[in-house]
Amino acid sequence: MAKSSNNRININFNVPELIADMWAPLTDEQREFLSSQFVLQSYKKNEVIHYEGETPTHMMCLLSGKVKIFKEGVGGRSQIIRMIKPVEYFGYRAFFAEQDYVTTAAAFEPSVICLIPMTAINSLVGQNNGLCKFFIKQMSIDQCYSDERTVNLTQKHIRGRLAEAILVLKESYGLEEDESTLSIYLSREDLASLSNMTTSNAIRTLSQFATEKLIAIDGRKIKLIDEEKLKKISKIG
Repeated sequence: MAKSSNNRININFNVPELIADMWAPLTDEQREFLSSQFVLQSYKKNEVIHYEGETPTHMMCLLSGKVKIFKEGVGGRSQIIRMIKPVEYFGYRAFFAEQDYVTTAAAFEPSVICLIPMTAINSLVGQNNGLCKFFIKQMSIDQCYSDERTVNLTQKHIRGRLAEAILVLKESYGLEEDESTLSIYLSREDLASLSNMTTSNAIRTLSQFATEKLIAIDGRKIKLIDEEKLKKISKIG
């Protein structure tokens, strides 16, 4: 894992409140134990959190910022598998599967992550059925997301994939104060990677959407104009 003690911070995050769904089933003694185990780590923009091929050691919860999970493909072209938003957990499935990471995680913007040693998690899971159910639920949610992404990336045409990506970004990160501009600014390369297409196809399709007045483009900013039409395009693929 790419981390340094120099990046550890003492920002006043109420971690138990933020991870309430995992915290709730624990006993007071288990909560005290977990509190002694986790650390908060800051990551700069584009800093790697963990690399593909590394052995997992920590469960991670994004407290602030944005993280992308990606895999290097043929010819150095990366594929964004998932965008992580606050407060989401990641980095733990490989540990339970007794595998190395099959993807890389990097901060998309300055981010703060709660790192919990998997040895501590493993110990608590053996003691607490409620915590077991929490992880079963989390992994089920992740599997459903992965299944849906597979269908979207393999069966939809370019327009459907790009419309889907735009809607996913809106769902994950919301809108700015104007209630129409995505609050995340992806490069054309990252948007193409998220949509499983070439950068040139992403640029061309974005321009088509703008011409059709589905969106407005201002640099990396994307403003939604006709969200219902985007949903239809995403649905029909």
